[in-house]
Amino acid sequence: MRRTITSAAPSAAERIRSACAHAQNAVLALPGADPVPTTVHHLRACGDVVIAVPRDSPAVTAARAETGAPGVVELTDHAPLRLREPVRALVWLRGRVRGVPGYAQRALAAQVAGEYPHAGLLDVGHTSTLLRVVLESAVVADSTGADSVCPHDLRGATTDPFWEVESAWLRHLDSEHADVMARMARHLPVRLRGGSVRPLAIDRYGLTLRVEGSGTDHDVRLPFATPVDDVQQLSRAVRILAGCPFLDRLHGSDRTP
Repeated sequence: MRRTITSAAPSAAERIRSACAHAQNAVLALPGADPVPTTVHHLRACGDVVIAVPRDSPAVTAARAETGAPGVVELTDHAPLRLREPVRALVWLRGRVRGVPGYAQRALAAQVAGEYPHAGLLDVGHTSTLLRVVLESAVVADSTGADSVCPHDLRGATTDPFWEVESAWLRHLDSEHADVMARMARHLPVRLRGGSVRPLAIDRYGLTLRVEGSGTDHDVRLPFATPVDDVQQLSRAVRILAGCPFLDRLHGSDRTP
């Protein structure tokens, strides 16, 4: 069982955007067919989802229908650390799955690569093909519960600015800064301080800790005083949470605290 103590945090739409960017695994579910693994998934700024599936996939045939086919893309966001419960969030993107004409495949792949460079895009036109999911609704579920987001709100949301460096920051905090994590643990309710405290997530609004207790895990958000916008602000905000705002940077790299 996992419980969460909440505080200032990204909106549900922002959480979906960031979870989609983080997720390594995704599948497309279609009525009457087995789930189809995707090699590429990208939630575009316009709100459509572009996925790459094997060329012989039943999804390709279904998408050729005049109105497309109903489908759901399920994405899993895993923590970058080895945890007892590694799944941080699940996202379901529901909509109409439509085909992309052959002549437009490479152009769309190039557009996606400009926003989301992924090695799987090199296979488009060879072993895989691109499909579009015209979004109708989106749901994100994590330890705080489940939230539904309409396409309009999702189009207006942005991915967290630190999503690309988050994994490196969390691994660095976990492996190199037990002293900082011990300072962070002072913010926890007394009843949770006996558990194993690990960094679970970091974003512009704050840091989330995972407390692995005896049989029950708790996720606790530690909010920053104000949202941060760049690496320097993020580094300072983390050090303030740890109670050492005037210490030198915890690490010399711009990609780590």
